[in-house]
Amino acid sequence: MTHEEFARHIVEMQASLYRVSCAILPQLCDREDAVQSCIEKAWRKQATLKDESRLQAWVTRILVNECYAIIRSRKRETPVETIPDAPAPPGSDPNLYRFFTGLPDKLRLPMVLFYLEGYEIQEIASMLRIPSGTVKSRLARGRDAMRRSQVFEEVQDL
Repeated sequence: MTHEEFARHIVEMQASLYRVSCAILPQLCDREDAVQSCIEKAWRKQATLKDESRLQAWVTRILVNECYAIIRSRKRETPVETIPDAPAPPGSDPNLYRFFTGLPDKLRLPMVLFYLEGYEIQEIASMLRIPSGTVKSRLARGRDAMRRSQVFEEVQDL
């Protein structure tokens, strides 16, 4: 893959990468930093990509690692109580966003990757480095939580 093709694919993925970062990081500045670091690392390491058809999953995994690295570094800096609720990304449903941000981390990321980003269960398992059965059970628990919430009725009305 040439540098130009790689750059084109990355530009096409930017919105998806930002949405994934929104599922993990509460602060806008951290989201932007994670996406920027992800793109920079992917650019430097593009020669290590073995299967070009897996580019999007590969870059998303880099992003997830960057997000978790930011969370680890921020744990020492900011008490959780002082972090305000993050606004929904532009163009998204605020109620659905609030529901996703209220989910535990283990449920939120598989739900976002599967339902909002359209990844297959096997791809999510590979990205998160967990068995596909675990992805399925987390999706089932996330759906159960959605059914119990008021968001489910609002989403059905759309």
